Amino acid sequence: MLEKAKAFATEAHKGQKRKISNEDYIVHPIRVAHTLQQAQSSKELICAAFLHDVVEDTPYELEDIEKEFGPAVKKLVASHTEDKTKFWLDRKARTIEVVRTGNLEVKSLIVADKWDNLQSIEEGQHKMGEMIWSYFNSTYDQQKWYYQSVAENMWVGLPEKEAPEFFHTYSKTVQRFFT
Repeated sequence: MLEKAKAFATEAHKGQKRKISNEDYIVHPIRVAHTLQQAQSSKELICAAFLHDVVEDTPYELEDIEKEFGPAVKKLVASHTEDKTKFWLDRKARTIEVVRTGNLEVKSLIVADKWDNLQSIEEGQHKMGEMIWSYFNSTYDQQKWYYQSVAENMWVGLPEKEAPEFFHTYSKTVQRFFT
């Protein structure tokens, strides 16, 4: 199932590039899946990591995910799929609410994704300085608010001892990068 999800995502994202690094887009879902594998997450959650941007950024729909990978994977992907017809602030506010109210699997998918994104931004800033922010539809302050809000809200309803180690690493990355 994991190899199938990786292959599906690779084909779906074929030809897409990351906006900062220009690397093949699939590298991002692979890194998110790797983070969740390292945390010994469920097979369904790791599949969702490979597939988390497919509905958002390709012609595939949630029904395609369910048909190929079942309702549990579809539900996880759906929890983290943004409606691109909405404004940036509305989309991010929804993600913050989902991470605040979600179960550990939903929180883990979002935090692993945001951690990888933030690491890419940090690497890009080292290479291009403040020009990095020209790649976004939002300002530095908006990005700071977003990443800090995810870091604050991921702990709601989650005892710290139950959180995967990468939650702590994400928090430290946010603090380091946005201070």
